[in-house]
Amino acid sequence: MAAFIDIKNLTVRFGDVEPLRNINLTINEGESVGILGRSGSGKSVLMHVLRGVESFPDISGSVLYHVARCKKCRHVELPSHSGEKCPCGGFFEPIDVDFVSLNINDPLRRDVVRRIAIMLQRTFALYGDERVIVNVMRAVEESGGSISVHRAADLLDEVNMSHRMMHVARELSGGEKQRVVLARQLAKSPMLLLADEPTGTLDPATAEVVHESIKRAVEDFNMTLIITSHWEDVMIDLTDRAILLDQGEIKFEGDPGKVAGTFLSMAGELSKRERAKVGEPIIRVQNASKRYISLDRGVVKAVDSASFETYEGEIFGVVGVSGGGKTTLSRLVGGLITPTLGNISVRVGDDWVDMTVLGVEGRGRATKYIGILHQEYTLYPSRSVIENLTESIGLALPFELAERKAIHTLETVGFSEERSESILNKMPDELSEGERHRVALAQVLIKEPSIIILDEPTGTMDAITKIDVTKSILNAREELGQTFIIVSHDMDFVKNVCDRAMLMRNGKSVFTGGPDEVLAKITEEEQREMMGSQV
Repeated sequence: MAAFIDIKNLTVRFGDVEPLRNINLTINEGESVGILGRSGSGKSVLMHVLRGVESFPDISGSVLYHVARCKKCRHVELPSHSGEKCPCGGFFEPIDVDFVSLNINDPLRRDVVRRIAIMLQRTFALYGDERVIVNVMRAVEESGGSISVHRAADLLDEVNMSHRMMHVARELSGGEKQRVVLARQLAKSPMLLLADEPTGTLDPATAEVVHESIKRAVEDFNMTLIITSHWEDVMIDLTDRAILLDQGEIKFEGDPGKVAGTFLSMAGELSKRERAKVGEPIIRVQNASKRYISLDRGVVKAVDSASFETYEGEIFGVVGVSGGGKTTLSRLVGGLITPTLGNISVRVGDDWVDMTVLGVEGRGRATKYIGILHQEYTLYPSRSVIENLTESIGLALPFELAERKAIHTLETVGFSEERSESILNKMPDELSEGERHRVALAQVLIKEPSIIILDEPTGTMDAITKIDVTKSILNAREELGQTFIIVSHDMDFVKNVCDRAMLMRNGKSVFTGGPDEVLAKITEEEQREMMGSQV
């Protein structure tokens, strides 16, 4: 295989921080390369450098794309096309394009960028009010081209989304949206697909469908693939070779299974924890139901007569497959939506607050003591980390106190003291996705809520960060006595962090008990869907 990308002595600096340091890597035409590394290791920065649409003020080394380019129409192809005739009548000639030395507006660099596709974690980049097939067609229109309806339909077939082509994009699930994103990228006929944790927020079963779509597309379109992930099976199934990044440097390179094994060995183990002492009930849910009217499906019973109690100081898990009603139930408890039927009460001091009653004298008395970290969280992109943790969320404190509290809270969610201090004045886009996730968790904790609801908190986390966050949740409970409700499909995480858990199935609460007892009640099919190939 011909060399397609040569990265030589690549270093990127943001002030005193070097997210990438002396990177040397060659990627061949048609090769699939995986990048593993914990949160903050430099994975996403490397992907953005390879994408070529951003300028980095302090960058050195070279990122050489070896391509074949037609001088007549400027179309770019893979290096193996050198000497071939272009459809316009011209010929492809070999040329090297350096993304480090060339300005982002250089025509030669832009010609290459047009042939690069990217899938980002948590970023679906769809026209929410447009139909799926229109979204695919508009992907080409954005760059001044056009595509037929038949071609768009073929691409949706490629990613197993032909059954949703007439649906409005905002009504799709996360996994479906990500497959539409892939179809949009394929519409551009890319040479290279960059996939940066494309399924980090999806449950393993849904993620597997997306991974299969990526795998098939890479084979059918003869693309080169570079993918970051913290899932071992993704590296093994989708890549020919993998590298391990740590603190901006390549530490290990080779067989994907061996690289993944080395990465997982860095995670260490959790020490055995003592059984927690919990207080009196603080949340009571009795026969709660939430129903919606859907034009496609009629009456949807998102939650159907669910009942449970949570005790003060308890870490309570809500588990089940996607679509089981977990997130809707958490939104009911958090006071974001009102149940159609049933009762939900939250204790504030000695008083029980009826969460079905609106207003400041109703559930408003309780919601100010409830913190929620949504699966699709957002930070204020134009505000620094310390601003995101203070004034942006209405927390007005003297600067010295704000800084001290912010650092303490960042340590609580798994940052070291040194790293906490170093990121206070950084903007969210200067952090890795995993770091942004932990800052969002800190944004919830810093308000000192009595009850914290976490919806899929480990979705974008690697194995090492997951252990750090497990410790931070246990530490927050021990220090502050907070009560947690954790919605998750990750049973390993639930077993490590939760005192009890409840299994939901088709909107119903079917069993509540210890995490091991709940796991025993989950069917083999549900286990496969919740934990993918880990089971």
